[in-house]
Amino acid sequence: MDREELLSKKVVVICGGWSDEREISRSSAGECRQALLDAGFGSVDLLDLADGDFLSRLVAGGYDVAFVAMHGRYGEDGCVQGLLEILHMPYTFSGVAASAAATEKEVAKAVYAAAGIRAPRGFDVAAGTALTDEQVDKVVESMGLPLFVKPAANGSSYGISRVTERSGINEAIRVAGSQGGRVLVEECVQGTEITVPVIGNDDPRALPVVEIVTGAEFYDLKVKYEPSAMHHVIPARLEPGVYTKAQELAVRAHRALGCRGCSRSDFIVTPAGEPIILETNTIPGMTAESLLPDSARHGGIEFPELCTLFVELALEGRA
Repeated sequence: MDREELLSKKVVVICGGWSDEREISRSSAGECRQALLDAGFGSVDLLDLADGDFLSRLVAGGYDVAFVAMHGRYGEDGCVQGLLEILHMPYTFSGVAASAAATEKEVAKAVYAAAGIRAPRGFDVAAGTALTDEQVDKVVESMGLPLFVKPAANGSSYGISRVTERSGINEAIRVAGSQGGRVLVEECVQGTEITVPVIGNDDPRALPVVEIVTGAEFYDLKVKYEPSAMHHVIPARLEPGVYTKAQELAVRAHRALGCRGCSRSDFIVTPAGEPIILETNTIPGMTAESLLPDSARHGGIEFPELCTLFVELALEGRA
């Protein structure tokens, strides 16, 4: 497809919804819409999944492609992708199965294991579970302290606790499970925090590795939405072999999960130089402060061109 034909496509940016990440999604969507307009697209609408007339407007809009700027439940977990599949509407980023697998952290960890990618040790429990004293003792004996307790299917650090005392484990499980679903209890891997964006469909490639530097206990909500220059070091300060290995593992995770368009895998690099994968985001944040656009910019891809590329990848292989 040539450039002129691509820019003639009518695009709808889908955002909002009902998750904890609604406002972050709307911010991403607004910036992506503007970037597509700046790139030369003539028609770019924005629809909020939570609006009462969302479906009727989507169906009646005559759109050629949907740019999915959803985060969290109903958006990043494969739900809106399923709707778009039913409507036979091409859309950006990963499909139903890859989205669902990446969102459910225990499922993703099984995929990583099969692909030879090491993840932190841990286990999941149902929301509302209270461990007995004996179970808490076994957890601490097995994985030590601190521990991370997080929702098994959420993003952007919502509901995550870094537990430093055994007495805090059950409260952390309660917080992580406050919206239902399952809860993941994981060992705390010490080292350098990095993230590796990947772009592409059948032939994905890694973008520059981003090192995340914070004064916080972990990359929490407050830090994530502060100016990127405060926390992003690009390229990451890693030994060349470790840097390359992290990129290779991120591409392997992208392929193993079946991602399309883009993904962003987060790792902790141990003092021994081993990248340990934490999770893979199938719809990374797309605001000016976000990791993937920052990495792409350092790799020579400005934001309007990046968003254009995502639309092109969404239409790849379509008649």
